Amino acid sequence: MHPNGLWTFDFKGQFRMLDRRYCYPLTTTDLASRDLLQCVALPSTAAPPVQRHTDALMREMGLPEAIHSDCGAPFAGPGIGHLTRLGLHWIKLGIRLERSRPASPADNASHERMHRTLKQHTTRPPAANLRQQQRRFDCFRAEFNHERPHEALLDRTPAECYRPSSRSFPHRLEEVQYPGHFERRRITHGGSLCWHSARLFLSIVLAGETVGLEEIDDGVWSIYFGRHLLARLDAHVGKIIEVPV
Repeated sequence: MHPNGLWTFDFKGQFRMLDRRYCYPLTTTDLASRDLLQCVALPSTAAPPVQRHTDALMREMGLPEAIHSDCGAPFAGPGIGHLTRLGLHWIKLGIRLERSRPASPADNASHERMHRTLKQHTTRPPAANLRQQQRRFDCFRAEFNHERPHEALLDRTPAECYRPSSRSFPHRLEEVQYPGHFERRRITHGGSLCWHSARLFLSIVLAGETVGLEEIDDGVWSIYFGRHLLARLDAHVGKIIEVPV
């Protein structure tokens, strides 16, 4: 594993600050170097602020090859392919999505260990408000990256092991491309895939986007958005079949 091969994202569980408002810490780490790339005090888990902060991070550090998250909002949703608009955005950036299995924090174990340390050092007791809580997070991040050696890094610090990605954030998003042997279908504004005379609901998140279909068996197709496998299509019965996370 090399720096920027996989970034891990999560929200550390919300807590009340002294002003009685909730703080939702958004955290991002680089798996190879253990570098805590960001720790942001947010008032909710709403997708737009998350995208703004992650886009700013990627403009500064470059793009990762893959992102790992759990199946919670705003990283994943309940529908086919578990896509959200945030996940769609990352796929368009050429980033591969990975997800933990439901109720399996061990699938992101190093991130969870960092969260325990973060909680001990920054939330007991909590700060007065979001601004002061953010100052605590910034101090913790500086110490974690520059002063704390890790056994997994041969007693080096994350800052000694991390380097920015060579994949720069694009000036504009290009249309998703598919191999030449794929069938292409534009998803309707209602989120449906038109297959011959049938309309099969896929996901409203994909409305207006183009998906690619690859036949993997007689009448059985894999449906992709970019490199992300969404579902299977059984053309014999005209049915879309979910695939495991």
